[in-house]
Amino acid sequence: MTAEVLLLSVAMAAASGLVGCFAVMRRMTLAGDALSHVALPGIGIAIALQIDPILGAMAMLFLGALLVWTLEAQARVGTETIIGVVFSVALALGSMMTSGEDLIEALFGGAGVLSRTDVIFGLAASFTAITFILTQKNKLVIMLVSADLARAAGIRVRLLEFLYLQAFSLTIALGLRYLGALLMGAMIIIPAATAKQLAGNLNSMLIVATLVALMAILGGSALAAHFHGETGPVIVTVAGVIFVLSLFYRRR
Repeated sequence: MTAEVLLLSVAMAAASGLVGCFAVMRRMTLAGDALSHVALPGIGIAIALQIDPILGAMAMLFLGALLVWTLEAQARVGTETIIGVVFSVALALGSMMTSGEDLIEALFGGAGVLSRTDVIFGLAASFTAITFILTQKNKLVIMLVSADLARAAGIRVRLLEFLYLQAFSLTIALGLRYLGALLMGAMIIIPAATAKQLAGNLNSMLIVATLVALMAILGGSALAAHFHGETGPVIVTVAGVIFVLSLFYRRR
């Protein structure tokens, strides 16, 4: 593993862990899986136009998060319900736009050599998501406790919700190429769920989630290379094993 890949792995793990913690606390545990499927139509359009699928995925994720944010204000249902509706439509559209090997790669990711552009995009996106969570952490916590309390404290709740959804979408886009639309959402949620089992406060939860994500990415990549398996499924499996072990640790 080169220094660039190692640095990118650390950055992706930090972004996934930090964003995932607030998703778990907001009870958006299914949102990561659902929102990641919104990328499928964008991937299909990008393939048809013969441009980088990640660009199409990012554009659709941005629009998907914007749509969820808009509908949430209009409908009397929770964020997760809105995301579920958007996800169902996006999955149907994505399945119609892609087929065969393109669809399999979009769903489960594909192996490949990281280009300098991939590394630069990954580091920039990771830094953006990490910076947002760390600088807005206190406001996000207050908003979790009570939206009315947040408004009384001068926090622009709707804007903060929109920015969080965009940070969430950006983090999903980070791993789509190698984990795929079906697996990247799980990579955001599982480390955070594990950290919730092990950590005693928010700061330690953020640290533990980052470490679990890093262990899964590095350990899964090493195992996949050793056994010549697909990287994405192995990474998520490693994360799942760590989560199960955390349940046994919690019972002690």
